[in-house]
Amino acid sequence: MSADDGCPCNSMNPSEEGGWSRFCIGEMWIFSGLTAEELSALAATLVRHVFQAGDAVFRQGEPARSIFLIKSGRIRLSRMMENGTELILDIRKPGDYLGEYILNDMETAFPYPVTASCVEQTVTCGFTKSSFERMILKHPAMGLTVIRNMAGRIANLTERIEAMSQTHLEEKLYGVLLNVAREHGRKGSEGSYVLDMPLTHEDLGFLVGAHRVSVTRIMKRLKETGRVAHDGRTLVVRGEGDVLPN
Repeated sequence: MSADDGCPCNSMNPSEEGGWSRFCIGEMWIFSGLTAEELSALAATLVRHVFQAGDAVFRQGEPARSIFLIKSGRIRLSRMMENGTELILDIRKPGDYLGEYILNDMETAFPYPVTASCVEQTVTCGFTKSSFERMILKHPAMGLTVIRNMAGRIANLTERIEAMSQTHLEEKLYGVLLNVAREHGRKGSEGSYVLDMPLTHEDLGFLVGAHRVSVTRIMKRLKETGRVAHDGRTLVVRGEGDVLPN
C-alpha cells in the first residue's frame, strides 16, 4: 500500500502542499512483504485525525494504545521532569512514525514516556492496538510476516550493539555508519551503500559516544582508507572487504 496505490489519506489532501507526506503506514518496515489483500485489510483499520496547533496527540503517562504516521504538520515531543522542568526532546515531521513500540507487547499497555503536542495543524493516520489484534486474528499470515520483520529488526539492532561495543573508535564509527546505511540507504556499486540522509559530525558523535572533534579526525581516516566517500551531500559506505575509490 503506497500513495500511488491509492492511499486513503490522499482523499483528505490530494496535493503535496504544506509538507504532505507521500508515505503510507503500509510502507513501514514492520509491514514489509504483506500481500495486496493484507495491505487492504490494514488500510481498512486506519483512522485519520486532524489536530490543531497546541493539541496533544497523547500525553506523558497515558497508556500507549495507538501507532501514528504524521501525514502533515509538526509534532513536538517533550518530557516533564520530576523538578517540573519540561524537556523538549524532538520535533517530528511528515513521514515520521510515533508509537510503533506498541507492537512489541500486545498484552501490556505501556505508558507513553513523553507528551506529543502539535506545533501546527497536523494530520495523522494510524490504528489502535485493539484494531490491529482483531486484524491479525482474521489474517494470521500477516502476524507471521510481522514476526519475521521484527526478528530481522532485532538482528540489525544486535549488529549495531556489536558495532558500538568496538573499543577502537574507527571500527565503532565505521560499524555504525555501515548499519545506518544498510537500513536507511540504498545499495550502490561494488557492494557499497549510499546514504542520502545528511549526518553531521555532531550526530555521529552522539551515535558512537565520542566528541565531534574525534569524529572529524576518524572520518578523515575512513575516507583516506577508502571505507567511506562523499559525493556532494551523499555518504557512500563500502561493504566489508571492499575499498572505495578516492
